[in-house]
Amino acid sequence: MTDNLKSGFVAIIGRSNVGKSTLMNYIIGYKIAIVANKPQTTRGKIQTVYTEDRGQIVFQDTPGVHLPKNELSKRMMFAVTNCINDADMLLWLVEPNSYIGDRERDIANLIRDTKKPVILAINKCDKLQNTMVLPIIDAYRRLYDFDEIIPISAKNGTKVSELLDSIFKYLPYGDKFYDDDTLTDQPIRHIVSELIREKALRLLDKEIPHGIAVYIDKMYDTKKGTLTNIEATIVCEKNSHKGIIIGKDGSMLKRIGSLARVDIEKLVENQVNLKLFVKVRKDWRDNNTHIKSFELFTD
Repeated sequence: MTDNLKSGFVAIIGRSNVGKSTLMNYIIGYKIAIVANKPQTTRGKIQTVYTEDRGQIVFQDTPGVHLPKNELSKRMMFAVTNCINDADMLLWLVEPNSYIGDRERDIANLIRDTKKPVILAINKCDKLQNTMVLPIIDAYRRLYDFDEIIPISAKNGTKVSELLDSIFKYLPYGDKFYDDDTLTDQPIRHIVSELIREKALRLLDKEIPHGIAVYIDKMYDTKKGTLTNIEATIVCEKNSHKGIIIGKDGSMLKRIGSLARVDIEKLVENQVNLKLFVKVRKDWRDNNTHIKSFELFTD
């Protein structure tokens, strides 16, 4: 074991849309976890690796804590509790608000008996004055006995380096778990499917995004390696949703594909030919066979 090297697993927890995925992407410098202004964007554990001279942090981005309403959301909450139990320490992200809601109290109850270090990061604080942050800190100190509380901005990186210092302070000593150039354990096909889902989340309204999943049918390079061909299917729960996803004369599907192609080309560092299809699988979120077929969970 290398002297003074620290390495460990850090579970990022919090309610939906507090910036967990944004923070993780910022730290590693790549877009691995998708980001959208919709609840339950992250569905399973997403693991990324940050390596530097002090050691290695394996971040585990988790689904937002919520009340389960179907089999999918039950599995999402199971993923959260698994990460909490397995991690070396916890990073709890919250909005800059002194009001403590039900989900925050749920999270406090989930971690109440943990013996692990817990850091609270108050996100989106770049535009707040110190006098506005202090009441938020006081409110959360009354909720839980945190090891440290740090106001940050995941979007522009304000005090993220200070946050990393604090994480390394509490990590156990030990060798790295992954090679230095490893960024994630996510298969490339899974990241591609998530990038497509992200664009659908952003473009589709109301309840439709909650009922979609994406899987990759084919993904291969041409013989000369100058083009990556991808065929993917967007699954929804209702025929009426299928029509909305496709749009008039295929307009919505084309928009989803065009936006997704940009990010996929950055990811695979190649030109991409992307073909999208839409299928209906009624109530798939309550069907374990369908959920497993979409490879949303690794456990």
